[in-house]
Amino acid sequence: MSLNAVPRESDKKHTVVIVGGGAAGVSVASSLNKRNRSLDIAVVEPSSTHHYQPGWTMVGGGVFRPEVTSKPMKEVMPSFVCWYQQKVIALDPDQNRIQLADGSWMIYETLVLAPGLELNWGAIEGLEEALGKNGVTSNYLEGMASYTWETVQRLKQGRALFSQPPMPIKCAGAPQKAMYLSSDYWLKHGVLKDIDVQFHNAGAVLFGVPDHVPALETYIRRYDIDVNFQSNLIALNGPAQTATFRITDTEGNSRHEDVKFDMLHAVPPQRAPEFIRESTLANEGGWLDLEDDTLRHKHFTNIFGLGDVSGTGNAKTAAAVRKQAPVVAENLLATVRNQPLKAAYLGYGSCPLTVENGRIVLAEFGYGGKLQPSFPKWLNDGTKATRAAWWLKAKQLPGLYWHGMLKGHEWLAKPAPRG
Repeated sequence: MSLNAVPRESDKKHTVVIVGGGAAGVSVASSLNKRNRSLDIAVVEPSSTHHYQPGWTMVGGGVFRPEVTSKPMKEVMPSFVCWYQQKVIALDPDQNRIQLADGSWMIYETLVLAPGLELNWGAIEGLEEALGKNGVTSNYLEGMASYTWETVQRLKQGRALFSQPPMPIKCAGAPQKAMYLSSDYWLKHGVLKDIDVQFHNAGAVLFGVPDHVPALETYIRRYDIDVNFQSNLIALNGPAQTATFRITDTEGNSRHEDVKFDMLHAVPPQRAPEFIRESTLANEGGWLDLEDDTLRHKHFTNIFGLGDVSGTGNAKTAAAVRKQAPVVAENLLATVRNQPLKAAYLGYGSCPLTVENGRIVLAEFGYGGKLQPSFPKWLNDGTKATRAAWWLKAKQLPGLYWHGMLKGHEWLAKPAPRG
């Protein structure tokens, strides 16, 4: 069925319905088509633009131009799918159907949920209205990374704050990436000595995988960054350039502290979209309740999920999607054929930690923080910063994303056998 051949309302029924046209939705559609070109696939995605979100950190560091991180959705959406440019407002898994924003229902035989997550800007009082002014910025917001770069270049002295909210968030290393790239710029331009750089992390550790922490600590010392753990940004006053943090000690006691700033890179708390977290498909945390290995829903055998909405214990990164899409494709087709599920996802995630302009600590790991390197150690050692990892991130990964992953080319992404 061609891209523009949207059926009449009475005909809204498909073998496979994919909710979400981001990295996860488009990748799994392409992986399914690669295995069965006759499959009837619909994608429900309201956006007109597709974003390469891993590039936003690089825009904020002055490495990428903003325009290279997005394309019109019509250029990215596969021609073999039926694209409904609407939002999903409700799920009815007992009746094998979803409700669209226009009130109509769509029936599916199998459902793939890949709507991403929701940035909860309102959870931090004063943040939404402060963005883009008075040095308040966030690489997590579309278009705001350019303001990050402008602010970094303009700052010559004062205090720069970088915040990280409670987990889970997408690309858990991104708050630090912004901090390191900014500090590297200030160091190379001779002004870092006049800037008080502070990292306020709501968590208790610098990074969740211990093997990568020593390399990061080297850069914490290089840039003389003041690290504050269990320090959660809860409010700010943009015009007064004051941020309020809730600081919790080891015994669980908390207090509030106001900190003046000249620049604040803020990251909002994150959650699953409302139609997921308020459905019967969500786990206790509101995320999609999936089996860790098969990525099939724990209670509905014809529903799968992948990407940032997943309640599995992996890092929420585009690299995780690259490994998840083939697993979902193989297991969904096995379900359609009434065959046992044989493909397994081992929790792979990758976080290219941009510690300076020209070097990256490439963290690759799976469930439980177990290292899962893709490259030989001589090419990339995940325990230290390398130029090879920077070359991969800056020069190779954007092309591999647009022309490889989204097209169903499963480079270094073969599913593991189950069991």
